[in-house]
Amino acid sequence: MAFKTLASLVSVLAALQVTYGALTRRVTCPDGVNTATNAACCVLFAVRDDIQQNLFDGGECGEEVHESLRLTFHDAIGISPSIASRGQFGGGGADGSIALFESIETNFHANLGVDEIIDEQRPFIQRHNITTADFIQFAGAIGVSNCPGAPQLDVFIGRPDALMPAPDLTVPEPFDTVDSILARFADAGDFTPAEVVALLASHTIAAADHVDPSIPGTPFDSTPELFDTQFFIETQLRGTLFPGTGGNQGEVESPLRGEIRLQSDSELARDSRTACEWQSFVNNQAKIQSAFKAAFRKMTVLGHDINSLVDCSELVPTPPAPASSAHLPAGLTHNDVEQACATAPFPTLPTDPGPATSVAPVPPS
Repeated sequence: MAFKTLASLVSVLAALQVTYGALTRRVTCPDGVNTATNAACCVLFAVRDDIQQNLFDGGECGEEVHESLRLTFHDAIGISPSIASRGQFGGGGADGSIALFESIETNFHANLGVDEIIDEQRPFIQRHNITTADFIQFAGAIGVSNCPGAPQLDVFIGRPDALMPAPDLTVPEPFDTVDSILARFADAGDFTPAEVVALLASHTIAAADHVDPSIPGTPFDSTPELFDTQFFIETQLRGTLFPGTGGNQGEVESPLRGEIRLQSDSELARDSRTACEWQSFVNNQAKIQSAFKAAFRKMTVLGHDINSLVDCSELVPTPPAPASSAHLPAGLTHNDVEQACATAPFPTLPTDPGPATSVAPVPPS
């Protein structure tokens, strides 16, 4: 009896190994070099290598990465079930419409400046077998993988390209109220306030060109080349100055020379619905990685059934390890923190030594 039981177990294990092997068997791509778990992903190897070398300057976390990530959002958020419920076209979400209907959508006020990265990406789309909808999201995920501390984002392909432009007023503006921003995200994809905060982790590797046109490339935190938690720290510090001209729509005072602060970021950091979630990212690299990865995954498939898409996440490189630790910028102390979360104290952080921090603009490519 014992022998029969052992034999049965061996048979079951052998069957499981065969099944597992079948599920994980890789296919050799037509280039004869790469392999993939799904043959549909093979086309992406050439795209990835091309954009890493020729769009992202050999794998840097620079301006083109910032702008490519911004474009993923501006394309995907262009969907509104509430507009559709009124019998009008509500947009297709992550469908490439922002590039395919560039002459229309880049004239929307919220999309000011995205024409530059659209025009930079166009030649790559033209020379590869990929839809515009897929390329925009793929390029954003690959670009983020160049940033130390970033999560390895998920990538899907199979989105058809848009046939119509998204409606105006679907992209939130920096001067919108918190009520308006949360309502817009809820309409677009049932995003919770916590998921909205998670998506704004993108501002840790971002800069503004057009909020104050006199100072293009002005970062939102002091480490725009690193995917870290400094953005969530520095947005909670008392604003004392404008880095440029001041008085611009959607801008409020920032705590550091050379750093710009959006009105929307400032208000979300201090609103009772989002303040504690905002603060929870401070000095929590694991959380910023996992929360942004999940929120990006949800955003990148807006307008599509994820089950109809092909998961090609294996093509996304592993990002470099975190290269910073949470800190207060030199010249500032915990007395400069504007405590907004009512249920938890602001974490104790060291202050950088030296003269007061001044942030350099992100250089153009």
